[in-house]
Amino acid sequence: MKILANDAGQMAAHANIGPTAGEALPAGFSFTQSMKDALDSVNRQDAQAGQKMNDVDSGKSDDLVGAMLASQEASLSFSMLMQVRNKVMGAVDELIKLPV
Repeated sequence: MKILANDAGQMAAHANIGPTAGEALPAGFSFTQSMKDALDSVNRQDAQAGQKMNDVDSGKSDDLVGAMLASQEASLSFSMLMQVRNKVMGAVDELIKLPV
């Protein structure tokens, strides 16, 4: 859960960086890189959860609770990523509707 909270905190921090009137984005900020990092993190969590589940299934590990928690964390991370994606797509749709 700490990983999920850290990821959520990082995404929230990036969401609050946006420029206000007359301000520019900090040097080195890249929305694209932030999204790639988030995708990599979610993918890594999913792979780790899958490995833990496979270990339990094959008898290599008896940590069923840890495997289930890892699976739930990966699921929540994916859900959060999808919500961010939906918000971004909604914002893009709104930008497209603006008069030129």
